[in-house]
Amino acid sequence: MAYHVYILRLRNGLLYVGSTADLARRVAEHQAGTACRTTAILRPVELLYSESHQDRASTLDRERQIKGWSHAKKVALIKGDLAELKRLAQSKRKRVERHKNRHNPLEFP
Repeated sequence: MAYHVYILRLRNGLLYVGSTADLARRVAEHQAGTACRTTAILRPVELLYSESHQDRASTLDRERQIKGWSHAKKVALIKGDLAELKRLAQSKRKRVERHKNRHNPLEFP
C-alpha cells in the first residue's frame, strides 16, 4: 500500500501539509470541508504537490520534516528546484551555527 505526503494551497495562499493513504479521497474531503477545520474555513484548496512512500512511518517522518520548513523551502520543493532547496538548507545551517556561537549574556564563565 502506498502512502502520500501532500501540499495544498489554501484560499489565502498559505500552504497546508498533510499525509494520507488515499490521496484522491483526502483531497476531495478537503474540498468538501470535511477533512479538517483549517481547510474547511480556507476553501477552495488546490493540490500542488504529492510524493509517495512505501510505509506509514516514513510518510509521517517526511510530513513532519516538510511542516518544519519555511514557506520558501516548500515552494522550492513544489517547483522541483533542487538548487534552491539546497541553498535554503545551507542558509539555515549557517543561521543555526551563528546562533550557537553567539555569546549568551545570561551565561556566566
